[in-house]
Amino acid sequence: MPWKSGTIMDHRQEFVRLAEAGDVSVAELCRRFGVSRQTGHLYLRRHREAGESGLADRSRRPLSSPARSDAGIEAQVVALRGAHPFWGGRKLARRLRDLGVSGVPSPSTVTEIPRRHGRLDPAEAPKHRPFQRFERSAPNELWQMDFKGHIAMDRGRCHPLTVLDDHCRYSLGLVARADETRVTVQSHLTSLFHRYGLPGSMLCDNGSPWGGSGAEGWTALEVWLMRVGVRLYHGRPRHPQTQGKEERFHRTLTLEVLQSNRFADLAACRGAFDTWRRIYNEERPHEALGMAVPASRYRASPVCFPERLAEPDDHATDQVRRMSRDGAVRFQGRRIKMSRAFAGLDVGFRATATDGVWRVYFMRFAIAEVDLRVSGATVVAIRPRGVGDDKERSGLINGNEPITE
Repeated sequence: MPWKSGTIMDHRQEFVRLAEAGDVSVAELCRRFGVSRQTGHLYLRRHREAGESGLADRSRRPLSSPARSDAGIEAQVVALRGAHPFWGGRKLARRLRDLGVSGVPSPSTVTEIPRRHGRLDPAEAPKHRPFQRFERSAPNELWQMDFKGHIAMDRGRCHPLTVLDDHCRYSLGLVARADETRVTVQSHLTSLFHRYGLPGSMLCDNGSPWGGSGAEGWTALEVWLMRVGVRLYHGRPRHPQTQGKEERFHRTLTLEVLQSNRFADLAACRGAFDTWRRIYNEERPHEALGMAVPASRYRASPVCFPERLAEPDDHATDQVRRMSRDGAVRFQGRRIKMSRAFAGLDVGFRATATDGVWRVYFMRFAIAEVDLRVSGATVVAIRPRGVGDDKERSGLINGNEPITE
């Protein structure tokens, strides 16, 4: 995946940051970013010698001087607020310190500066209330994924697809797409897996293209992810707070990008998204991270994307059956309907402690439980629900027991 000319500095900076983290080898990162080892080591050396300025042909002057007077600091606060009109005092103060500005006052004082200059809406302050947050303990344990909902352009519609790391809110992907199909999602995830490695699991909404309901509701996207080695969890129906971090990200995207711009086409959307994603990851302080930026906590996954899809690795005691074209198998004289998404693939039936009840596995994932004690056989899909900001400590929800995988 070669660097695009329009965002070459962003890609170089991201490459250096991930390489210096040390979780993935430089050679592997060079492969993921589509550059030679010689080029990768060249930019690492230039970055060590001259910092970010070493990654570009032109100099990168600091935004401000650390020796400004109080009046100068006030002018910088106003200017930064003008560039980011939805940032509050805490974000502005932290960003100025990150830029090397000395003598930055407290966040409460910084808040008053835009207020005096008429840059704050008095009606907005009461809306911002603290709430309890939960998050995964390390990067790449869980990624959240969703479409934001289409936006109108001068020519057609844009469907923003977003992927967020649950631990540190790092925006792994923010892309402008023309549709919301499985092919679109799978193509985007393939690019992300090549660059960042594989997460332990993913959390998304219900419905197409993510997943359906019932034993026959498995989608081709879910089956593909299981073959890759990633479990796809689904949010609790009619509870958007299950994906609270994605919902909050979409709100920020709307405030800082979408509501103040009119886009001509997808190319214009992509340019705006690329620019803002770098700001979000590397400049915008995040209150949930103690005012750190997401990039300071994210590390690439050491688990590489497999170039060839794995075949099911069945347990030694499993009774293996191959799914027909209509997603059914014959087992112990019964025809059991599952899902067309598994057509042509093998599944394993594994006996449980209850006589006549079997658990069905695909790869290492339990996908259904079959009760042969009743006429016609009862099939119950095992679809573990994802955990969100309000349910993190309660395990899987929506009536499904946790599955040991």
